[in-house]
Amino acid sequence: MKVSLPPLVEPAAELTVDEVRRYSRHLIIPDVGMAGQKRLKNAKVLCVGAGGLGSPALLYLAAAGVGTLGIIDFDVVDESNLQRQVIHGQSDVGRLKAESAAASVREINPLIDVVVHNATLTTENVMEIFSGYDLIVDGTDNFATRYMVNDAAVLLGKPYVWGSIYRFDGQASVFWAEHGPCYRCLYPEPPPPGMVPSCAEGGVLGVLCASIGSIQVNEAIKLLTGIGDPLVGRLMIYDALEMKYRDVKVRKDPECVLCGKNPTVTELLEDYEAFCGAISDEAAEAATGSTITAQELKAMQDGGENIFLVDVREINEYEIVSIPGATLIPKGDFLNGSALERLPQDKRIVLHCKSGARSAEALAVVKSAGFADAVHLGGGVLSWIKTVDPSLPEY
Repeated sequence: MKVSLPPLVEPAAELTVDEVRRYSRHLIIPDVGMAGQKRLKNAKVLCVGAGGLGSPALLYLAAAGVGTLGIIDFDVVDESNLQRQVIHGQSDVGRLKAESAAASVREINPLIDVVVHNATLTTENVMEIFSGYDLIVDGTDNFATRYMVNDAAVLLGKPYVWGSIYRFDGQASVFWAEHGPCYRCLYPEPPPPGMVPSCAEGGVLGVLCASIGSIQVNEAIKLLTGIGDPLVGRLMIYDALEMKYRDVKVRKDPECVLCGKNPTVTELLEDYEAFCGAISDEAAEAATGSTITAQELKAMQDGGENIFLVDVREINEYEIVSIPGATLIPKGDFLNGSALERLPQDKRIVLHCKSGARSAEALAVVKSAGFADAVHLGGGVLSWIKTVDPSLPEY
């Protein structure tokens, strides 16, 4: 088998009798063998996130015998996670994800060391945490953290395995600046705010997480043991509906601001959230002074105020749960202008979405069209559920 890169770690001194018994199906593969399994035993891998991608990744990294497995996650298990985050169970709802994941990992393989980081990954701790591991597996779901993971990995000279999922589509690659491109070579700039919906907004097929997460583990094993042809310089794209895989070459950008010939980014950015922009400047400006709470909206309705409540989510979200009296006009109709003719001139426009980001973008359009007194609901329908009607389902 082709060996394109040297093994990432040295072999451990030995395997115990218990380890030989446990990993025997690896050991009889000539390309892995005793040497490869000893490298896995000696490896230290950090999984960023114990969610959709982190769940299958952690399970299979543990089963494969990665000697030290780090888990970093700040979140708690929510019932909506269980559709895809298979490392957690019903009894884990409300428990810290890192702790829940660690318990599952230890149950699968008590022979490995598990390091739990119950923390948010930040510019203050990322360098210190990453420095203790040979390889990073990135299971994050937002652009700010992805760029931070990439920048820290490049600055520390470490490879990382990246994955991304949305609805029925997945992507995976290996970024290692010493041998190929980094994430910034592929995506020099984050997408405009609101352009790419998150999984929380657009959904994800649960089993897609397993498809991409297992590919990430496959790449991790190849890197650690030095076998096969890793996805360095290649972007693997998977379409679950068409059941098609294809890969695209990704070349190292000589002008990359981070890993190019003359890098201008030589340390972590101060604020990755600002770099990626949760919402556009126009939306932030429109929302300033024009954001109401769920209780204020309820008071408007109870007081019979002359308002026109608009839900800017998608039809399938509206069917899950909606605020009484809301008219559905998806955000896309505001961005292309077709929604404006449906807005009454004699009523105050009140916009809402799931959490407030999309309605802020729509608010910018509405205000620029002359609806000066328009407002939007901060926190969206989730805030309505939490503070006005807890009987409604969250999603």
